[in-house]
Amino acid sequence: MKLSVIIPVYNEAKTLLQILQKVEAVEVSKEIILVDDGSTDGSVDILKKLDSENRGYKIVFKSVNSGKGASLKEGFKVSTGDYVIVQDADLEYDPQDYKLLLAQIETGEKVVYGSRFYGDYKDMTTLHYVGNKFLTLLTNILYGQSLSDMETCYKLIPGDFARSITIKSQRFNFEPEITAKILKAGYHIKEVPITYKGRTHSEGKKITWRDGISAVTTLIKFRFFN
Repeated sequence: MKLSVIIPVYNEAKTLLQILQKVEAVEVSKEIILVDDGSTDGSVDILKKLDSENRGYKIVFKSVNSGKGASLKEGFKVSTGDYVIVQDADLEYDPQDYKLLLAQIETGEKVVYGSRFYGDYKDMTTLHYVGNKFLTLLTNILYGQSLSDMETCYKLIPGDFARSITIKSQRFNFEPEITAKILKAGYHIKEVPITYKGRTHSEGKKITWRDGISAVTTLIKFRFFN
């Protein structure tokens, strides 16, 4: 079973090589796909150097910044894995946790989420904690679920499914959209504990309260109108 690890990159020069090293260290069959979303901080230079070294990465360069959802859409297109997972280019999530999610596939699960709230989470701001909890509660109400962490980055989903859907969300509202489409397709979502160490906006975190409002409208839209 091959895993496609899709890494959206936007101004992550400080941590890009570190996260690649961590992903490489995970002992699973995998392909690594990097999608640069018009970075201006030196990330493009790093990626071009990696590309010239023929390390086996698939690298997509976008000239204009258009958002995480748009980047993942491009990543899904070129993926070939049996399963796909998204890896943010910062250091908030630990790639070694892939193995915890993949272990559930061996037991017959089809979709597995890594829950920060079942595991060890640190340095999450009050605003992000409340926002995550509210969006997860809204998901549970609208879709009849009992999830603990809808907004998690670690969503392990079948590659064929990821490549078959059309992602409409351009930004961070990718998370509620993909969750809505997974649930409406009839998949059960299994959650497992993962570790998480948050970063601040001064350290490069990009999501804001405006993205929370967008997530609410996305959940409602895909529940009733798509």
